Amino acid sequence: MSEIVTSFRLIFPLVITLVAPLLIWLLGKEPNKREAVSFGAAILTFFSVLALFPPVFSGKILVLQLFHILPGIDVKLCADGLTLIFAFVASFLWILATSYNIGYMRSLNEHAQTRYYFCFAVAIFGALGVAMSANIFTLYLFYEIITIFTYPLVAHHQDKAGYDGARKYIVYLMGTSKLFLLPAMILTYILAGTLDFHLGDMTQGIFPANADPTLVTITYVLYILGIAKAAIMPFHNWLPSAMVAPTPVSALLHAVAVVKAGVFSVSRIILSGFGVDLMDKLSLGIPLAYVAAFTIVVASIIAMTKDDLKARLAYSTVSQLSYIIIGVAMLTPVAVQGGLMHIANHAFSKITLFFAAGAVFVSCNLRSIRLMSGIGRKMPWTFGAFAVASLSMIGIPPVCGFVTKWFLINGTMQIHQTILLVCLLASTLLNAAYFVPVIYKAFFGTPVHAELPFDYEAVKEAPLTMIIPLCITATISVVLGFYPDPIIHMIQLFRGI
Repeated sequence: MSEIVTSFRLIFPLVITLVAPLLIWLLGKEPNKREAVSFGAAILTFFSVLALFPPVFSGKILVLQLFHILPGIDVKLCADGLTLIFAFVASFLWILATSYNIGYMRSLNEHAQTRYYFCFAVAIFGALGVAMSANIFTLYLFYEIITIFTYPLVAHHQDKAGYDGARKYIVYLMGTSKLFLLPAMILTYILAGTLDFHLGDMTQGIFPANADPTLVTITYVLYILGIAKAAIMPFHNWLPSAMVAPTPVSALLHAVAVVKAGVFSVSRIILSGFGVDLMDKLSLGIPLAYVAAFTIVVASIIAMTKDDLKARLAYSTVSQLSYIIIGVAMLTPVAVQGGLMHIANHAFSKITLFFAAGAVFVSCNLRSIRLMSGIGRKMPWTFGAFAVASLSMIGIPPVCGFVTKWFLINGTMQIHQTILLVCLLASTLLNAAYFVPVIYKAFFGTPVHAELPFDYEAVKEAPLTMIIPLCITATISVVLGFYPDPIIHMIQLFRGI
């Protein structure tokens, strides 16, 4: 059993991300200082997360109780291997997203930039809080913080489309959390007498051996229904609707904070709440894996029909998130590794795709794939990075998405689940069907000048503040494909893997 120790290191990432929004708000009339605070806070947050690595890698689990509410209910933080994956991704990508934000927001002369940066920073605060939650109550608090403070980001343009998309966003996420997640938490407290996760061993959960199996199963179903941020069908429609937001917000929603908080919460509750042994005993894993497989295939088919690039990427995200769910739900060590690994692999690849989509929009106000013929020759860095990230989504070596699928496919063969294997293989073909045409058009298509709403000859790359981040994230996607060991090691810090 890993040694559990109290550590005040856990407070620093949250303090930084809590103070940063306040400074951003105070410096709202001084854009350079406001954005310098965003950069500085992102860098400090990243290093404060890195400070958690040495003790966790040495076999310790860090915990810190902040507030005591009731017996068995505390606001409490922790850091273990699963924490490090999500916290590392969120804090590192905040640095790159800040650079990208500056190029995007200034190039388009967007309004309400102070509110935008304020809410962006609070969303990262919520994401890190979810990553470091030591119990379900703390996770629930930070989960709702993300929802509340990303609502203004989705509604940023303050037009009818923005308000409609934001309304659907808040109804889905707040509605499901109140209808399902909150009752699940109450049932857990009644059955287990505590909401603290069982840390250090994914095989053991928090439910006692004599807990009523029917009530435990109901509680499990309520959790799955209540975490709509995971975008499992049919609770996925908020995500494409949220595409009305500025592209950096889409990147935040799809790669960093919102959806990752969803799949992380599902993973944490399954592995540290219910535990693999109880999940296997009650046969709760495979039905969820089938639902995830259905989501993977159907969302991929819908993505093929979308001409709007952001809409296609949105349905791609719905599909890709279920790789994480299907891996964790299979409950075998290799499958769980594949699923959890995809938290990082998907983050770096998908943020690259959205960064590229935003760069195209800034350069030529274009979102229609049909009109992108030849744009890649004018924007080779943007579409080169897009191509690399697309290969990751498809699962082609040596990009990191291949490693995910390799582990997941091995997982299906270990438990002899032919249906899941076929779905994963089919998803690879479907991913290729909706990504390859974009790349082909961009580099080899002939532009139809008469239909273009811009001067083709004048098209050029977006500002460097946007291009550099997307090239870095594309490069990291390749590095993680060649060298996935650090992510694997974080996952293996769970006892039992």
